[in-house]
Amino acid sequence: MKTMKKSFALVAYLMIVGLWGLAITAMLDVLLGVSWAVLAMAALTQDRTTQKKQTGLKAYKVKAATKIFAGAMVAIDATGFAVPADDADGLRVVGAAYQQADNSLGADGAIMVLVEAPIIALFNAVSITQAMVGQVMYVVDDNTFDDALGTNAIKAGRLVEFVSATSGWIEIEPTGPGVTLADADATYGQPEADLINALKAAVNQRLLS
Repeated sequence: MKTMKKSFALVAYLMIVGLWGLAITAMLDVLLGVSWAVLAMAALTQDRTTQKKQTGLKAYKVKAATKIFAGAMVAIDATGFAVPADDADGLRVVGAAYQQADNSLGADGAIMVLVEAPIIALFNAVSITQAMVGQVMYVVDDNTFDDALGTNAIKAGRLVEFVSATSGWIEIEPTGPGVTLADADATYGQPEADLINALKAAVNQRLLS
């Protein structure tokens, strides 16, 4: 009986925090009389309901003195904490905020933000065209993208639907940091510089696509 009460308490908690997938799994286990502990002890001899994290939803620790609004593009900074996406060095876009996370008065990691990814979401654009559908877009801020690399070439996602010159649907999934090679400097003659810059452009396209 105590085990049953604890199981229902777990189901209630999972429902309160919005993890419906896990809550349903736990409820089925309780109703069917299946013990998670027993199932974990040996190889399966029958079907089981496997525990899963909700697909496309992940929690990240939020940076100190940071507020992330619901629906914002979210990035991870060089220290591993979540921040609003921006054209800042070393950021890696990981998805869109499922709900607001206000850590304005907290230390690093004091709270978590739930992030959806992969996701196709509608955001503002600086200046895009129908011809850009399928191309990689880059972060301007947590609510805006553009086809231009910006200063740090932080990849936002791929444009999948053009709405207007200032709006479009982009497919966002976790990415690596924006990394690009620099142009040839003045120590090279013009022919060598042209060749280096052409190679740089090709490499950058591979890095950022």
